[in-house]
Order: sequence, then structure tokens, then C-alpha cells
Amino acid sequence: MESVNSGLLTLEQALENMFSQVSSLTETERVSLFDAIGRIAAHDITSPINVPPFANSAMDGYAVRCADLSAAAPLPLAGKAFAGAPFTGEWPAGTCIRIMTGAAIPAQADAVIMQEQAEVSEDGIRFPHQVKPGQNIRLAGEDIAAGARVLPAGSKLGVAELPLLASLGITQVDVIRRLKVAVFSTGDELQPVGEALEEGQIYDTNRFTVRLMLEKFGCDVHDLGIVRDDPAALRAAFQKADQLADLVISSGGVSVGEADYTKQILDELGDIHFWKLAIKPGKPFAFGKLQHSGFCGLPGNPVSAALTFYQLVQPLLARLSGYTQWRQPPRIRVKTVSALKKTPGRTDFQRGIFSRNAQGELEVRTTGHQGSHVFSSFSLGNCFIVLEQARGNVAAGEWVEIEPFNALLGH
Repeated sequence: MESVNSGLLTLEQALENMFSQVSSLTETERVSLFDAIGRIAAHDITSPINVPPFANSAMDGYAVRCADLSAAAPLPLAGKAFAGAPFTGEWPAGTCIRIMTGAAIPAQADAVIMQEQAEVSEDGIRFPHQVKPGQNIRLAGEDIAAGARVLPAGSKLGVAELPLLASLGITQVDVIRRLKVAVFSTGDELQPVGEALEEGQIYDTNRFTVRLMLEKFGCDVHDLGIVRDDPAALRAAFQKADQLADLVISSGGVSVGEADYTKQILDELGDIHFWKLAIKPGKPFAFGKLQHSGFCGLPGNPVSAALTFYQLVQPLLARLSGYTQWRQPPRIRVKTVSALKKTPGRTDFQRGIFSRNAQGELEVRTTGHQGSHVFSSFSLGNCFIVLEQARGNVAAGEWVEIEPFNALLGH
């Protein structure tokens, strides 16, 4: 059992340390709105026009001048206004104009009366209800004023943001260039996905997983494959990756007892810190700087690699790429319906499945065995069950915190 005060670095301490050593990219490029999905806005984006661009009707009804209204006198119809076909004729005093939703408000009109509150007769239109000046009129710029900020710098441009920009007539946008990330795995036992396994080999799923997550995050990925446990090959791989990328990510070689020359090579090429983290899975983790790039070393176990990427590398990518609107996934307090095994000493990120019970209350259950090799727990689960560092075993019915998977792992 590990002591709670064992000197292991907490997740929060690790993140703070990482953030203190990096800064966001500043290089930008201009891209078409059609090519901007998933990109990060380099500057505040302001509206070049008013939205709506002109005063228009919020209802199907009648445009009136309030001064013409009288409970005793109906108003004859002077014309009609439609969306895209405004009223342009003369508007005699003591008359009204039929108007449709979205149609431009005729000059001098100061109210629109919905058709349900009008009485139509051969003599004209009568309006028996009280009318307030300005009612049912959408003013120009009421939604968005010309020059107003519609998206702050650092926003990710997605399916909610890009149509908004399109509605403003914006066709190009300045974005931060894509973050370049080089990734490779180390180990003689690894075989690329898709090739036949020889005796004693396993598939290199870590690099495949990391690449998928990097691509989903919007990074420009340089996949350098598998590097064998050879000092010259490792040195060459690190040097090549350092030249190619803003961030280098390797999998394997950072645990106690693994090849010492990995650490020696990294010490030669940069300032790298090998940490023991107070989280489970994912205790071994390396972070620092090579000559031209940052570096993250992930554990070799598949679940540990995915967990440390999600909890540590993901927020680092957001910081580096200028994605200032990214937020750490929120946590929710729910009851567990499963008993959970836990040893005090490290914060445990167990994979779970949360749902609503028959009473409409959120609850969570385990995905099952939580070994660091059981990657199926991610496909089965939809959240992490986050158990505090000092906590021990958890009985069914106890309160726990869950962290629903965000888009990086979400189904």
C-alpha cells in the first residue's frame, strides 16, 4: 500500500508544472470557412453587419402607425409586405399594411399587431386590443450589432460556430496553425497493427490510440512508427521528432526498470523530468523539453497510456494550440450501484457506466475488471469514476464523483 504522503505528484501539480513551461502557438493562417471546421480562432471575430440587417416583423399580422389607431374606426388595407418583398408604395394615413414574419417594417410603422388580435371586415381591419409602440418589431442589430464580438479568440470553430459566421457574410477566418505532433512507440515486443504477430509480440495499440486522439483533437500528426530498444535508433528517433514537431509523444520506456538508455538519451537531448504520479492507472509519466519541442512520455500499458493522454496531454494540447475555451471535463456526484475496490495512495480513475434509474436519478456502475491492460473498459464505459487519493474500498450505495467522457473518448 502506498502512503497518501508518498511524494507522488498529484494530477493538479503535474498540470500546473506543465502549463508553467509552455506557451501557445502564435503563427496564424487564413482559411476558407469551408475548411475551418475544428480550427481555433486566432483573433476575436466581430460582425461586419447588423443582425437582423433591418427592422422586421416578428409576427404575421399588420403594420400600423399607432397614431392611426381608433377603437371605433377600422383601417383599410394599403398593401402587403413579405419577407424578401417589402412594401414600397405610398401609405396613406388611416390605413394599415398586411405584413408577414421577417418582412421589412415599412417606413413610419411603429407597431405590428399579430393577426390573431385583428378583426377583418369589408370596411377594413379593426384592432380591439391595446397596442404598445414597438411591439412585435425586431430592430436592426437587435441580435448582433455591427462591430460586436461574436466569437472570442481561442474558440474552436465547429458546427455551431461556422454557420453563425456564414450568416454574417464572413467567408474567411484567421486561425492558429495546426499543432504538429510526432508520435512513436518503443519496444522490441511491439508489432504494427495489421501485421502478423510473432512469438512473444503484441500489437502496438498505444500508438494507434494516441494517433486517433491526436487526429480527433485536430493535430497534424507525424507517425514515426515503432523504435526498437537500441540507443542509436532511439536517439535518431528523438532527434527527427524534435525537428518535425511542436510536441513529441512516445509510449513506453518511462517506467522504473525499463531501459536506462531511454532516460540517458532524453537527458542528453533536453530537459526531461520523469515523474511518478499519484493516479491510477498511469503512475509513470515523463514531461519536459527537447531542443525544439515539448515532450510527453506515456506509460506502456494501454489503459495507462490512454488515461494519461486524456488527463494530462489533452489539456496540454489545448494550451499549446491556443484553444482557450477548452475546459477540464466536469465532475458529477452520483451513487454507485457497484462495490469498487480501491487502495489508498493514488487518485483512481476507474471506468464506469452512468445512467438514470427508474426514479430518474443518475447512478454509476463499474465496467468490470480495471486492469491497466483491459482496454475494452473504454468501449464499455462512458465515464471515469474518480476515487479520491485517500479513499479505500467503496461499498455499493456510496456517493462517488464521475467524469463523463468528453468528445475525445465519447461515443
